[in-house]
Amino acid sequence: MENIFKKVLFTGVGLVTSATERLQRTVDELVERGKMSEDEGKKVVEDVVKNTEAAKGEYENWFRKIVESTVEKMGLSKNEANTKFEKRLKRLEVKVGLLAKEVEAQKKRAKSTDEQKKK
Repeated sequence: MENIFKKVLFTGVGLVTSATERLQRTVDELVERGKMSEDEGKKVVEDVVKNTEAAKGEYENWFRKIVESTVEKMGLSKNEANTKFEKRLKRLEVKVGLLAKEVEAQKKRAKSTDEQKKK
């Protein structure tokens, strides 16, 4: 469960990075067209990056609080949630293993039947 939340957080970081890169391209275009000086463009990008870095900690704390609140509302501790998901995953792995064996058995029976028909 924690990995899911980490992935969501990293996705958010990726979006911020993507937005910053897009801003940089836009600023570069404005500088190229002469609508903004190179120094102004650098300042804009630097300010956005600086503000984003400053807000990063705040967003991480906000997200952590949401996760903790959600887990608490579900009546699970982090360890309980992990244990519950691990047990479920193991049950599903067993089922998948049994299904795979059944598919192999059916393939062997079908192959055997095909060979007998050919004889």
